[in-house]
Amino acid sequence: MFKIISFITLLLITSIATASGTNQSNLSSGKLIINFESLKKDSWTKPELEKAELVTDFVQNLMNNHNFEYVLENFNDSAYKQHNRNLPDKIQGLVGFLKDFVEDYPEYTYDVKHIYVDGDYVIFHSHATLEKEDRGNDQKGMNIIDTWRLENGRIVEHWDSIQALDGFMRLYALMTGGNIENSNGVF
Repeated sequence: MFKIISFITLLLITSIATASGTNQSNLSSGKLIINFESLKKDSWTKPELEKAELVTDFVQNLMNNHNFEYVLENFNDSAYKQHNRNLPDKIQGLVGFLKDFVEDYPEYTYDVKHIYVDGDYVIFHSHATLEKEDRGNDQKGMNIIDTWRLENGRIVEHWDSIQALDGFMRLYALMTGGNIENSNGVF
């Protein structure tokens, strides 16, 4: 269960809509697909759009497709600094953690509800769930705000804030605490 809290505390991460929500996701092959067209803002500039697309690609492949090889091939060249104290630094550390996590929770998904862009920062407001039957149920899983900082077209830093939505996840978070995996601080 420690993996649940640590991972959900992650992210990271992501832009999808629930099968029952207003932003309908593509559920081909049982994977949530971020519906970027329904989440993007008309007011975004071209650079803001490009930043949002980059982070969406990262999150889709990391959190929903669980395509870790793709993430390592396309995002591993940056100095990724992790501010979630329960996760290791660098893309390799993040991918290693998630590989283990999805072995235990293969139905884990990150359903993005909103995307915001402010300068070099891309922010996702998402609903993470561990079980397929909990997708779209705002009484289960975690409410997550992820913030990524980009520099020269690369993701270089990540912060998150996580709220457990059900009693079990709240109790678990209080009881387990967690191991500190990096010394970057939360701010």
